[in-house]
Amino acid sequence: MGIGKVMGYLYILKSEKNGRYYIGSTNNLERRLAEHNSGHTASIKNLLPLRLVFSKIYANLKEARKMELHLKRMKSRSILEKIIEEKTIKTNFRK
Repeated sequence: MGIGKVMGYLYILKSEKNGRYYIGSTNNLERRLAEHNSGHTASIKNLLPLRLVFSKIYANLKEARKMELHLKRMKSRSILEKIIEEKTIKTNFRK
């Protein structure tokens, strides 16, 4: 990785309150998780507390965001649960 390159993280959180999943990406996973659980993200305040159930490191934030958007477009709980269970993201998603 070259100087100035920042890794990206894709992450999946699970609500301890209602079991719903939240998919996100960031360049600083620890900071972002703290922000989520402190209520700084209005869209998920009603899901608190949240638990990290999956994360993957990408070479850069652009790649992490690309996968985040792909997973969000699929809107599939079963695929998210398969990713969490298998601890990996496969390219051939099947429900």
